[in-house]
Amino acid sequence: MSFVITGNPGVGKHTITKEISKLLNLPILDINEIAKEEELFEKIEETNEVDVNKLEKIIKEKIFHPSIIVGHLAPYVLTSDQIKKIIVLRKNPYDLISIYKNRGYSKEKIKDNIGSEVLGVILYDTITRFGTEKTIQIDNTGKSIEKSAEIVMEAIKGKIINEDVDWLSVFSEKNDLKEFFAY
Repeated sequence: MSFVITGNPGVGKHTITKEISKLLNLPILDINEIAKEEELFEKIEETNEVDVNKLEKIIKEKIFHPSIIVGHLAPYVLTSDQIKKIIVLRKNPYDLISIYKNRGYSKEKIKDNIGSEVLGVILYDTITRFGTEKTIQIDNTGKSIEKSAEIVMEAIKGKIINEDVDWLSVFSEKNDLKEFFAY
């Protein structure tokens, strides 16, 4: 069984995964790279859509031994029997805005990704798919790579259950919901 690191774009998935891979001496299985190699991305407007059913079948064929699996699509292409634990990295959406701007994301793509992080969409989908027993939420805001890797290792060992993250309250208190949600 494998360990999984997921979360919205920009939260530090790939950076932390590289560190965890070294610490556990496990290979990395990158869901996005597999989707690219298999040419499963389809450009629709400004987003890359993926046929998750095809990707799920391909991933199933590639998981033969324990590994570190990384990607924001993990909750949609993996099954519970393939994983031991799934770590959902979170990051303060205010910090993500500058990351997305530096990546050249459009305003619409920034709004979509910030909205997803504020609402905890990937966390919700992960818990729905894998349950609370296998899902661990970690706030990666303002932490060094080393500190984040240390916390993820503690979570993998079962020493950390969950970190409390509630960006919705933060955005609501600052009256910033209207910036990212149409209503």
